[in-house]
Amino acid sequence: MTEIARSRSLSALLCGLALSALNPVYAQPLRLSSELGRAGATQSSTATRTVDYIVALVNSEPVTNNEVRQRLLRVEQQYAQRGVALPPRDELARLVLEQLVAERAQQQEANALGLRVDEASLAQAEQSIAAQNQLSVEEFRKRVAAEGLDINRLRNELRGQLLLQRVREREVELRVKVSESEIDAYIREQSANNPDGVELSLAHVLVQVPDSASAARISELQTRAQRVADRARAGGDFAALAREFSDAPEGASGGEFGWRPTTRLPELFVEATRSLSTGGIAGPVRSAAGFHVLKLIDRRQAGSPEFTVTQTRARHILLRTGPQLNQADAVARLNRYRQQVANGQATFEGLAREHSQDGSARQGGDLGWTAPGQFVPEFEEVMDKLQPGEMSQPLVSRFGVHLIRVDERRDTAMSEREQREVARARLRDQKAQATLLSWSQDVRARAFVEYREDPRP
Repeated sequence: MTEIARSRSLSALLCGLALSALNPVYAQPLRLSSELGRAGATQSSTATRTVDYIVALVNSEPVTNNEVRQRLLRVEQQYAQRGVALPPRDELARLVLEQLVAERAQQQEANALGLRVDEASLAQAEQSIAAQNQLSVEEFRKRVAAEGLDINRLRNELRGQLLLQRVREREVELRVKVSESEIDAYIREQSANNPDGVELSLAHVLVQVPDSASAARISELQTRAQRVADRARAGGDFAALAREFSDAPEGASGGEFGWRPTTRLPELFVEATRSLSTGGIAGPVRSAAGFHVLKLIDRRQAGSPEFTVTQTRARHILLRTGPQLNQADAVARLNRYRQQVANGQATFEGLAREHSQDGSARQGGDLGWTAPGQFVPEFEEVMDKLQPGEMSQPLVSRFGVHLIRVDERRDTAMSEREQREVARARLRDQKAQATLLSWSQDVRARAFVEYREDPRP
């Protein structure tokens, strides 16, 4: 596997410093440029005007007004990015305070259990956040300082979030178990949603029959539908026929339904097209809505959508940064390679063999068929947005600077082993949510909390 494969040790971290005030269980992703930057700038501008004070004690450990204000600013930024309406600010401040109280109690629980976050884990988490913002660690720290934030305070908060992650993971491991019989039942349930495993891509023309239509009018409309069917069977452009004659909403876009399992199509349509070959025409067939002319665009055997994965085949060129090559020069070099490929002066495969500093270089940068989750997030996020044949701009990851080209995509059914892994993960996630919520409520209930003053955000 190439070296850009995802590091599993921090896969659950989500690089989160700002937790959602409405969900005390899981962290949300942090982007320095969007949340930390703007929130930090606001914090620095208001810090000199607000005197800090204790708003609550959690088992004699203080929670301060500044902590509430800093978290509140980040939460507000998250709400704004998602386009979600905010509750009144005083109410949101109280929710944030309760969140901080719950977190403080959980961190104390982690300390009592002897859980710790070492410097290596903290450094790796900091590197991960920097890479997501396409920065080196040094550039990340300079950016933090430029936004008026104290890097030591930021690292301490990150350490606290890592500690929360570890104690929550420990509780999940201890309490959440998924049995083989539960996995079997889950797979059966998902398979029942598409029992024959067949998906159809259909297009249709609907000649609508009003409820009050007379026998003569119905005969006239049936004749019209028959003419459409005859023209389609004679090789006429079905999409053009749909746009001209169809009374269905899909008519404007050529009459296509897109891929659908047979369970999500009218039984009439499934039966009418059962014996058709690809490209065949059926009808007119009568439904309560009117007369339908159907075209079978394609048919495929597919498993449950839950157990189907979209795989990507991509290539990349990796330039490692260091004393011999800084990040700016690496980006400039990859931009030149990109232009050469676009102008037909070189091939992507040839440049990858000659210049890429990755194990895939010998294969012309070919990464093979990969499923979601196999690469580090900063690489995969860019790759997933590319269309087949499209090249990315140079992007920075924790491994260096990359140029990516997507060659192909395909939907493929998972193996039986992969299906069971997916089912286990889905069931575990469902149980984990309930377990962590119950545990966090229990920890909060056992904590002695003394409220001093209302927060003033």
